[in-house]
Amino acid sequence: MTKDLNNNKEESKEIIFSQTNDLLNKNQDENESINYNFLRPQTFDDFIGQSKVKQSISIAVSAAKERKESLDHVLFYGPPGLGKTTLSQIIAKQSFADYTHLAGPTIDRAADLVGILTHLKENEILFIDEIHRIPKKVEEYLYTAMEDYRIDFPTGTGSFAQTMNMKLEPFTLIGATTRPGLLSSPLRDRFGLSYHLDFYEYNELTEIVQNSSKILNLQIDEQSALEIAKRSRGTPRIANRLLRRIRDYIQVKNKKKIDLSSINESLEIEGVDSLGLDRLDRSYIKILAENFRGGPVGIEAITASLNEDQLTLIDVVEPFLLKIGFLLRTAQGRKLTNIAYEQIGKNPPMNHQNELI
Repeated sequence: MTKDLNNNKEESKEIIFSQTNDLLNKNQDENESINYNFLRPQTFDDFIGQSKVKQSISIAVSAAKERKESLDHVLFYGPPGLGKTTLSQIIAKQSFADYTHLAGPTIDRAADLVGILTHLKENEILFIDEIHRIPKKVEEYLYTAMEDYRIDFPTGTGSFAQTMNMKLEPFTLIGATTRPGLLSSPLRDRFGLSYHLDFYEYNELTEIVQNSSKILNLQIDEQSALEIAKRSRGTPRIANRLLRRIRDYIQVKNKKKIDLSSINESLEIEGVDSLGLDRLDRSYIKILAENFRGGPVGIEAITASLNEDQLTLIDVVEPFLLKIGFLLRTAQGRKLTNIAYEQIGKNPPMNHQNELI
């Protein structure tokens, strides 16, 4: 049995999904703190890097605004800290649209998601971070919501079962994920715009450091900004984090500006070397070199040896090691390269050298 509740839409929302209001209000409160980050760029012109992505999405936003339509659903994927959340906020501001921020792991019940969707305003931006972590049974409600702007919500059991058809306001879902392979095909195919964010170049990170320094009222020369960029693992979030730690250091040491010596001294305390490798990165390389003779070895064995979360290694540590050529992923497992051995001052095993030649 199917029942159309569109005529009594507001009443049905209040009766059936009133318990989700707390979750929605909680996430709206979080939005205020999330939006309050003065180092985030506010417009596409202020956003540095990802030029092809920025050009494409700005055209799509302008076209949708001219047609007075909601923007196509957008998927951003790539390593953490590259600007997925920032781009979603810029899209909302450039579209003059309301913005709701959710985290995938917090949406664990279908009623929560349905309640949030039915409260969205026309052309509102719904941003879901780590969207791949939404349970599959909950994710299925997004299919018709994204495609037809409606929800079919079953209620009752047995002979009392019925389906409520609820019409939604046109909205834009922006999903962000570090692991696009975990998205189901039906969900991934419903995103009209899909963008991969890659690591940043040194010149882009240097400009980001210089801009952030101006905002923080810090004096820094181009050479020092470049040095911070080289240690930032190709990631703006890390560049800004290192800059804030260096700011703390020069403040306590009563230095007037950031120079190479203050960068070296402060980041040595933080355990960040000249390549941007931190203590966990070096422990990963050392374990692989000493305990497993450079590999190949499975990620489970490395995780057990380091006593670290497996997802942390896969999503945070390994992407940068792969990027700089320190690590290989093979069918047999993880394997160190010769330049990784050079970094830790060790010689690779002879059989390891022959395999890599």
